[in-house]
Amino acid sequence: MSSVEGDHNTDDTSVNLGDHDHVGDKDNLGALLDDIEAASKVPPKRRQTNIKPTVESLTSVLYDRGALPDELARLVDLVTLTNHLDQASKGAIIKNLYPVGKLDNESVLRVVCALGHGQLKPSFPIQTLLLKWLIMVYHLLQDTSILSQTYGVFFNLLDTAAIRPQICHILALITRRKHVKPFRIQTILALSRQTGNDPNLTGLLRVFKNYYPEIIVGDATKGRAATFKHPDPQWRARLDEIQQQQTEAIRDGTARNGFAVRSAFGRQQMGAKGSLIPAVHTLHAQENSVTLEEVNSPKSLAENLEKIELPTQLVAVLADPLLQKLLLLRPDAEGLSRVNNWVAACLDDVRSGDADPSLLLDMVDIMHDYAASTKTLPPLLINFFRQFLQVWDGRDRREIVVETLSFLPLMNFKELYQTLLQPFESVLLDNTSESQLSLLTFYTSLLRQWTLTMLSSESTTLSSSPAPQAIPALIAHVNTLSLTLTQTSPTVSTHLLILDFYTLVSTRIFSSPSLLKHIPITIPPSLLIYTLHFSHSLEVVSRLCGILATYKRAWESVMVSTSPSARPLFAEERQQITTFNAFLMDLCNVLWRGRAFAVSDANAKGCLVPRTLEAALRGYLKKVEPDGELVLGSLFGLSHSPVLCLQSISYLRELEDRELEGEMDISDRGLRARHAGPVTQQSLVALAEKGGLEISWQEYRAGVLRYLEERGFKGVPELMYNTMKNLMKGRQ
Repeated sequence: MSSVEGDHNTDDTSVNLGDHDHVGDKDNLGALLDDIEAASKVPPKRRQTNIKPTVESLTSVLYDRGALPDELARLVDLVTLTNHLDQASKGAIIKNLYPVGKLDNESVLRVVCALGHGQLKPSFPIQTLLLKWLIMVYHLLQDTSILSQTYGVFFNLLDTAAIRPQICHILALITRRKHVKPFRIQTILALSRQTGNDPNLTGLLRVFKNYYPEIIVGDATKGRAATFKHPDPQWRARLDEIQQQQTEAIRDGTARNGFAVRSAFGRQQMGAKGSLIPAVHTLHAQENSVTLEEVNSPKSLAENLEKIELPTQLVAVLADPLLQKLLLLRPDAEGLSRVNNWVAACLDDVRSGDADPSLLLDMVDIMHDYAASTKTLPPLLINFFRQFLQVWDGRDRREIVVETLSFLPLMNFKELYQTLLQPFESVLLDNTSESQLSLLTFYTSLLRQWTLTMLSSESTTLSSSPAPQAIPALIAHVNTLSLTLTQTSPTVSTHLLILDFYTLVSTRIFSSPSLLKHIPITIPPSLLIYTLHFSHSLEVVSRLCGILATYKRAWESVMVSTSPSARPLFAEERQQITTFNAFLMDLCNVLWRGRAFAVSDANAKGCLVPRTLEAALRGYLKKVEPDGELVLGSLFGLSHSPVLCLQSISYLRELEDRELEGEMDISDRGLRARHAGPVTQQSLVALAEKGGLEISWQEYRAGVLRYLEERGFKGVPELMYNTMKNLMKGRQ
């Protein structure tokens, strides 16, 4: 921000426009105004920087977006009050003084007060510009009577030749019958004779005579008269654009909520997409009906819902939020049939070559907006996409197509797959992992929409809905896709996207008693669980364990008779229980028991590692560590796991640091040894014997779980607390 240094009343005053260079800052109108106001208080010769570039930036911003009321008030003060700003700068500001919204009375009065003779008044060229500006913004006055109240001020300035044309124009605008007085007629006649029948005075006199045709003014009105045309039509056109943008911004806030039609101007702003669909326009409305264009609020929509006349072209429903609301609240079969015919005609035009294929992509954009607004795809749009997929290349507007199709309504998955999703996959998949990830994103979004639909439905209707069949079928389909992705794109980002899907399944569906009571539990495939568990990312391992813990609670909720979601197990669920128990046993063996890849325990599958591979790993370990200190079964536990070892040793280091910080002095009683890591049960015993930290193996492991929880990695602790009986009791 600019700063003024020194005393303006001394000769050594200097002005610095500040450390901020606002030239080129096209949006910071307030900062530009601060600089110019500061510079206007000091003579030009005492300014350290040139103010003209700042004025140019200011006028550019004003031309682009206009001035808000508070900014306008400051600008009017700047050009009307006495200061050291040069006349050219003031003129440039006035010529770009575009108001946004209405013009308040205070700004108008400040301009009126700046007119006339006197040392404190602006120069006559500036007064001329101010009067022209007042004429051009007359229709924006908040209260037009304010100029009527200052009629006498304007009239008394008629003898000032420099501003007489503009004064006459203002008077012609504001003159009403009450202002036409005999003394004013005599004054104008006298001035007209003195000035040789000034056309501006003649024009004003004709305005007077229009109100009182019977008055006798002789030949004064027969001469050439001014027509009082608009001073600058181009300026007015730009002002109208700025005002319209402001109006659209206000209306769009309502339109986005679905309670105002989208105007033609707003549709032009949307480009080709907006011009493709006709605007809402109602012809042949009945006398007692209400048109959609008249609705502008939720209240007016509710009050006139049954009386609203449908617009002439119902296809506008694809782009207009208010019409979408109306047809959702008051469905019209004939109207939807007309929309369907219009969409079918567009498809036929593209197939026959009468229309460019890009037309369909523009239609997809429009349908995306419609689906995002209504949160569903009606049958006519589903039919459109069936035919659209026959000509789509799978790349253009891929994200828009994927997001739009995610609003498909909940229906039988097998039928949906055969009629729409299989053709969609055939076009989308191009033997790249990127296309497979797009497909996974689609199914995640689709499941999210279906979940919202189920949660908003009555629980009693779920059993008869497609949900009990559709949700397990969708999960099973994504199971295969996820396994494929772990092979084609074995990266952490891919693993996290896969976990996004299963997090949604476990936390939104199988954690909801109302949904769990009707929807069979469907678990991820074994290979996927073990592949993700041996990821090199702690975030992946933690989230996977959290998902399995949520699944375990879902199984318990179904099988416990006192649970609100208790029910008999479905046949497909019984087949999965053994597999899921294997997940739990194998992960507990790996993380907690030091028995990785063991198959001797009940339900254990050894993470599906072949016995020949396990033997090869043991042989390799003996070569690396001949002493036998490292055991294959413990290499993936809390202390040795590549993703957990840092957290484990950091926990022990913090314990040792706290122990050292708690010592009052250096003595033999302090820590005489620190653990080198990694931690084992035997190493903790040896550490205590050497004078190091005394902590049991069980305390250490429980502490590591707490340490992980505190740092946001809650999945591993959650799974252990929900699976290991001794930890359950300790937790309680």
